[in-house]
Amino acid sequence: RRSDYPSVMNTVEVFADVLCPFTHVGLHTLIDRRAERGLAEPTLRIRAWPLQLINGKPLDPDHIAAEITALRGSVRPDLFRGFSVETFPKTSMTAFALAAAADQTGDAVVSETVGMALRDAVFEQGLDIGRPEVVAEIAARFGLHPLDADATDAAVRADWNEGRGRGVVGSPHFFTGAASWFCPGLAISRDDVGNFIVAWKQGSKNFVDSVFG
Repeated sequence: RRSDYPSVMNTVEVFADVLCPFTHVGLHTLIDRRAERGLAEPTLRIRAWPLQLINGKPLDPDHIAAEITALRGSVRPDLFRGFSVETFPKTSMTAFALAAAADQTGDAVVSETVGMALRDAVFEQGLDIGRPEVVAEIAARFGLHPLDADATDAAVRADWNEGRGRGVVGSPHFFTGAASWFCPGLAISRDDVGNFIVAWKQGSKNFVDSVFG
């Protein structure tokens, strides 16, 4: 697999799960800020941080729904318009098969575009990207072929191992040059009855400044 992507600030690396709603917010927000500045770079090289493997079980759709309710209510009411508990994927590995194929092209633009297409499919369109036929349709748009199960597992575990070696603690974890930021834009907590409370972090501006200068 390729590891010789351009250094900052042409590329920001992000270790993230494809089904993580906090990642969906973080990536969209960074892309929005880039567009506001009229820039094409840095692109986002999205690496795997496989919560399904780390936790030993698939993500709970009801738990994800509670996180999304908090995110829509506080920081990004414009996102998650197509999210559905009923169609939430039972596995992330089918989507990672395409994300890994995109990463192995060695093109961070492809990595970013495919990574966002997968996330938009589940969170904005309500599609089950755990189904191979759904992922195959996305892959066809980019002229890519998802990796087989063994190659996907190897690629995902390689990212996981590299991430651990670099100090990744969760999804999403951004690397901007010499700095690394875990979920840099969002402060996440719970109230007295267990509901999620999400707000922009005080240091979120510093993170954006570190990316765009």
